[in-house]
Amino acid sequence: MSTSTSTSTSSIRVALVTGGSGGIGRTVVERLAADGFAVAVHYAGNQARAEEIVASVTASGGQAIAVAGDVADEEAMAAAFDATEAAFGGIDVVVNTAGIMILGPVASFDLADLDRMHRTNVRGAFVVAQQAARRVRAGGAIIGFSTSQTRLQHPTYAPYAASKAAVEALTLVLARELRGKDVTVNAVAPGPTATPLFLDGKDEQTIKTLAGLAPLERLGTPDDVAETVAFLAGPARWVNGQTVYVNGGIA
Repeated sequence: MSTSTSTSTSSIRVALVTGGSGGIGRTVVERLAADGFAVAVHYAGNQARAEEIVASVTASGGQAIAVAGDVADEEAMAAAFDATEAAFGGIDVVVNTAGIMILGPVASFDLADLDRMHRTNVRGAFVVAQQAARRVRAGGAIIGFSTSQTRLQHPTYAPYAASKAAVEALTLVLARELRGKDVTVNAVAPGPTATPLFLDGKDEQTIKTLAGLAPLERLGTPDDVAETVAFLAGPARWVNGQTVYVNGGIA
């Protein structure tokens, strides 16, 4: 674990970003750090990338640490939350960007792949939300990640969309369970976004077609998504129990 002690943590807001070494996750980390958050950059397997992001944040005068763990492992995630609190004194925002995407038609989909994806996307989302519900301080925010595919219904996306629909249901209920805590709970549902996860396995024509679906006629960028996360993490105190579709008008 890497830490920065360049500034005091007495009044700084603190964010934990799961999947913080990934495409959207990294951009979210950088945006929140630029907004003045101390950030815990969570990773599952790529420690070197997480440490590089931490170094980048601290070099810019921010505060960051790297924390590891399987999001579906409650003990590992409790340890990641513990490490964040130990470093910065508490947690104000949790952003759960961690997820995997495996595509295929329902009729022939490998159930082992279904179990693997749902372990990360459903159980992992629940484990992170459970820890966040116990620990996020008043005035804070819990932000999950869904997908615009829950509305678009493109063939081969059913297993993935189903896992993300679970995130939306969790968001809706948890927001109400936290009544009186002054903690908002929302989900961000990106449309086609130019990240390695999205681009993997897609040919140029498929990417061009998907880019043309939005009235803005382009793919989204991680910055587009991070902008919405920053809004929900900061000024959006009257947005609660919502899924925000960040897709350029696709759906």
